[in-house]
Amino acid sequence: MSKSRRKKSTRPKPGLPPGALVRVGEEKTGGVKITLMSYNAEVLLEKEVETIPECLSFVDEQRIAWINIEGVHQLDTIRRAGEDFDLHPLTLEDIVNTEHRPKMESYDDYLFVILKMFRYNEAEHRLEVEQVSLVIKPGLLLSFQEQNGEVFDPVRDRLRAANGRMRKEGSDYLAYALMDAIVDHYFVVLEQLGERIDFLEEELISAPERTTLHEIHELKREMITLRRSVWPLRELINSMIRCESGLIRESTLLFLRDLYDHIIQIIDTIETHRDMLSGMVDIYLSSLSNKMNEIMKVLTIIATIFIPLTFIAGVYGMNFKYMPELDWSWGYPAVLLLMTAAGVTMLVYFRKKRWI
Repeated sequence: MSKSRRKKSTRPKPGLPPGALVRVGEEKTGGVKITLMSYNAEVLLEKEVETIPECLSFVDEQRIAWINIEGVHQLDTIRRAGEDFDLHPLTLEDIVNTEHRPKMESYDDYLFVILKMFRYNEAEHRLEVEQVSLVIKPGLLLSFQEQNGEVFDPVRDRLRAANGRMRKEGSDYLAYALMDAIVDHYFVVLEQLGERIDFLEEELISAPERTTLHEIHELKREMITLRRSVWPLRELINSMIRCESGLIRESTLLFLRDLYDHIIQIIDTIETHRDMLSGMVDIYLSSLSNKMNEIMKVLTIIATIFIPLTFIAGVYGMNFKYMPELDWSWGYPAVLLLMTAAGVTMLVYFRKKRWI
C-alpha cells in the first residue's frame, strides 16, 4: 500500500465573490462527455452530443430529458449549461466544487442535489470518491460527474427496456433511480471493505506486522470518509420528502422513504466496520504484547537456568591454591555433570509447572 494517498488539488483564492466559477478538488485532465437520453412511454432517443446547445431541442413537455455531463473540470461547459438551463451562479459554483458535503437546495424552478459516489480500487486497496450533482426540473434532469463510471448503467438499461416503469415516470423518479443506484453501490463498496477487514483480522491473529497496522489506519480513514458522506444523506432525503416545491410527486415519495431505509442500513454497517477496526487496533497491540511476553519468557527461562551454572563455574574458576577439587583427576567431569544435572532438573521443574 502506498505511503501517501493525497493528490494535488486546487483551492479557491480568498475574497472571490459568491458564485465565482472556480474548480475545487483533485486536478483532472481530459475532455468532457455529454450524453443525452430523451424518452417517454413509447419513444427513447439516446445519443452522445458535442455541446450543450445540441440538447436544447430535445427538452420539451412531451418527453423526459436526461443530460449527463462527465467532466466538471471543463468550466466552459458548466458555464454554458448554466446559461442554457437557467441555473443559479451558486449552483454552478457548487457543481465545480467537488469537496462539498451532500446536500439538497430548493430554487424557484428546480432542485439541486449533491451526493458522493464511491468505488473501491482492489488493486491499490483504496477508496475513490466522486461527487455527483443533480439538477431536477420539470421534464429535465441534469447530472454532473467528475469522470466516467458504470454505476448509472443499470438505470440506462432500465430506460432501454420498453416495458420498464421508468419510461412512464417523470424526472423526479429518474433522480430517485440515480440516487438509488449510487446508494446500492455503497453496499458493494462496504462488502469489499468488509472482506478486506476480515483478511486483516486473520492476519492479525496469525502473523501481525507493522504494515498491517498501517492498513488498519488507512481503512479507518476511509470509514471516516464514508461516514462523512453518508450521514448527511439522511437529512438530504428528508429534505426531499418534505419539499413543497411540487417537483417531487406523491408517487415518488414512497420510493424516497425506501431509499432512506437503505441509508440507515448503510450507516449501521459503517458503524459496525468502524467498531471492528477499532477493536483490531487493540488486537494488534495485544498481539505485540503477547509476543513480547513470550520472548521475555524464553529469555527469563534461559537466564534462570544459567544462574546456578554461572555460580558453579564462578566458584571453580577462583583458582585458590587449597581448593581440594583442583587436584582431583575427576574434578572437571564431575563439575560438568553437576552443571548438566542442575540444568536438566530445572527444565523438568519448569515443564512440570507448565511454564514452558
